[in-house]
Order: sequence, then structure tokens, then C-alpha cells
Amino acid sequence: MHIKSILRMLSFVVLIVSCFMAGCGVFSLIEKHTALVSLSLFIPAGIGLAFFLIMAFVSKNDKETFITNREGFLFVTLSWVAASLLGALPFTLSGYIPSYVDAFFETMSGFTTTGASILTDIEVLPRSLLLWRATTHWLGGMGIVVLLVAVLPALGFNAIRVMEAEAPGPSVDRITPHISSTAKTLWLIYLGLTVIEILLLIIGGVPLFDAVCHAFATMATGGFSTKNTSLGYYDSAFIQWVVTIFMFLAAMNFTLHYRLLKGRLRDIWKDTEFKVYFMIFAVSSLISAGDLFASGVYQSFGESLRFSSFQVSSILSTTGFTTADFGTWPAISQTVLFLLMFIGGCAGSTGGGIKVIRIVVLFKMAITEMRYVTNPRGVYTIFLGNRALRKNVIYDIAALVFLYFAFFFLSIIVISFTGVDILTNVTAVIANLGNIGPGLGKVGPTFNYAFFPWWAKLWLSFAMLVGRLEVYTVLALFTRKFWRSF
Repeated sequence: MHIKSILRMLSFVVLIVSCFMAGCGVFSLIEKHTALVSLSLFIPAGIGLAFFLIMAFVSKNDKETFITNREGFLFVTLSWVAASLLGALPFTLSGYIPSYVDAFFETMSGFTTTGASILTDIEVLPRSLLLWRATTHWLGGMGIVVLLVAVLPALGFNAIRVMEAEAPGPSVDRITPHISSTAKTLWLIYLGLTVIEILLLIIGGVPLFDAVCHAFATMATGGFSTKNTSLGYYDSAFIQWVVTIFMFLAAMNFTLHYRLLKGRLRDIWKDTEFKVYFMIFAVSSLISAGDLFASGVYQSFGESLRFSSFQVSSILSTTGFTTADFGTWPAISQTVLFLLMFIGGCAGSTGGGIKVIRIVVLFKMAITEMRYVTNPRGVYTIFLGNRALRKNVIYDIAALVFLYFAFFFLSIIVISFTGVDILTNVTAVIANLGNIGPGLGKVGPTFNYAFFPWWAKLWLSFAMLVGRLEVYTVLALFTRKFWRSF
């Protein structure tokens, strides 16, 4: 195994995180925060820079590169853990989150775009720390390793392998001939949509700082807010609709955004996953809106549709923003949101969850098997659009979904030892594994995760990582065969 190569590449990831952290430190100086707050950002940034310089010196003559899938899995997993370990330091050093475990939970939640928080009063944090908190979202949304591939394409490693280990979906779609150009294009689209949302939020009356933080969280489908009441603080229909639309866009496959920019609108409507994703969003919003209006929660159907569409988009995209306490909504609406927690966004998006495309493939596989039962001599092929799926792809999807639910049930058992009620237990697990953030019960939209013991927070942090890196990348490291031939 190429240990030096892995550590050298890891140092570049740490350097990227340190640069953004130092930027937040500069913002702290501009804001004239206390020396302690500024140093809490500059010191970890310095540690990251020192690690980079040490590895650059140690491996300056090392020409080896890692190319295997297993080494790619190890590098990507270590990258996210290292980023979270380093990124947690500002919260602890500043004293705003004294417990390092709590700070690690908060930071892992940021980088994995989960949005689960242990903070009971978000608004007491200095704006520089709130900016760093939002930045962890934005970096993790498109992926730290994808950013590394985009900005440093000539580092001498097999980029497609590490991108496949990090990218959210069954496969990485090349939208340009070179994988580094693909990574750069994805990040430019991501940046462009972020800027557009910032401008729209400012038009809607949101201050610049809050607009930046909320746009970072929206496009990353993260959900961290600068307000204790999340976006409900603004009580604006315009802002709610803007964020609803951008949450929906963020959970789309970014390949479709690229095709849209190229003027290939028909490709979007021909995409099976997008059509199913849109139908799930539309039907769920209408069902919930009808339930809210019939139950008298809101006075008009239009208002009911606005709140239901926002929350459906938030949960389906795994963003986790809230404008209302959906834990008090009628049973039908809560059931709809609970079921959406198991779906997630599209492949190739910043959304978490199982992904719509996998649900579609498993549904088609079930239909095919029923046809085979009624006609055993028939020959059936599963199509996705006009493309026939190979059996190994179908088996891979089925195995991943099985492992996803196996880890889900294992986590339920683990968290049950905290003594929480079953509703809190189940929704806390799926909200972290699916990178959603808020659940129901004691982890509902008006509560947080502060009450969990330290070991439960570490397990839920692990669940966030497993969900964000799509099960295989992380769990493969815990198999004996993974290490046997290293």
C-alpha cells in the first residue's frame, strides 16, 4: 500500500480546508471579534499548513501513486475524517462548544451536509464561526476530493477512482473528456447556482451574511442556519419559494444542469430519474398541502402548499431547513415526510439518502421478477430510459440498499441503549444516515442532538459518514479482506 502517497494526498485536502478556515479567520479580524475567536480559526489553519509542509518534505522524492479501489476508499474516508477532526478545533478552542466530541459531531454534520446540531442557541456564535460552520457545508456538498481533483488535476493519481469513492451515485458521469475538467465544471455550476441564490435572497430582504450562509447550506443540501428558528425567522413567502426551488435544484443530478446550460432541455424530460424525482416532489407536496388545509393548520390551500412544498423539498433533498414545526403537523403529513427520509435526492447531486435512481431500479427489478414468475421462459431486461442495465450494476444497487438498511437497523439497536423513545431513535438514525438533520420526537425541528451521550454522538457521526460516502466506501474498511493483501 502506498502510505506516503495517501498521506501526501491527504495533506492537500487538509491544506484546502485550512485555506478556507484561514479565510474565516480573516473575516473574524474584519468583524473585530475577540483575539480568542480569531486565534481559534488561525491556529487549526496553521496546524493544517504545517502537516502539508511536513508531508511535502517527507514525500518530495516519492513518485509512487495509488490507483487501486481499496486505496481510493481509504484515502477518501481519511479525508473526511481528517477534515472533520481539524474543522472541529475552532469551536472548541473558542469555547463556544467546549466538548471536542460535540464539536466533532457538529463539524462532521457540516461536512457531510447532514445539518444535525448540538447547539441550543445558534445566534450566540460569532459570525466568523457561523461562516466556518456554513463553509463546512459548502465544501462537503460537492465534495472535498472533487474540489481537489478540480483545482489540482496533475497530482499524479487516478482521479476517477477517488471520485467514484466520494461521488453520490451509482457512477460518475463524465460530462467532459477529462475527469479533472468534469470536476471543475461541476464546481463551477455549483458556484454559479450559489451566487444566483445569494442574489435572490438579498432581493428578498435577507442580509448579505445570512444570504451567503443560507445559500451555502441550500446548495450543499445541508441545512445549517444562522437563526435558531431556521428560515422560519424571515416569515417571507418569496424567500421560502426561492429556497424551495434551489433545494429542489441542488438535489438534481448536476449533469442535467450542465445539459441545461448547453440548451439540451429535452434531455432533462427524457431522464427517468428526474421524472420520478419531480413526481415524488409534486405528489408529496399536494398530499401534504391537502392534509394541512383540511386539518385547519393553515387558512388557505395556497399557504398550505407553500409550507408543504418547502418541507417536502427540504426532506426529499435531505437539506433539513424548516419554516414550521412539522412535528406538530397531522399524521398524514408526518408520514409523508417520514417516508421521504428513506429516498433522498438524485444521483450526482449534493443530496443524501438512498437516491431516487436506486429506488427506480429496484422497482423495475421487482416488476421483472414478477413477470419471470408468471412466465419462467421469458427473457427480461431492465431498462433505464433507453439503456439496458447490466446485471452487475443491478446487483451492486441491491447490495448497497441491503447494507444501507442493515446499518440502519444496527444503528437503531445501538441508539436504543440511550433509552430514547422509538420515534426519536428511528428518525435520529435515518436523519443522520440519510444526511437530513432534523427528525421527529426529541430530534424534531425545534430540538437538537445535545442530549445524546458522547458515545451516541460518535456513532451518529459515523452514520453521517457512512451515508455521505454511500456505505461501501466506509464499511469496506472494516472487512478483513480489505487489509489482507496490503
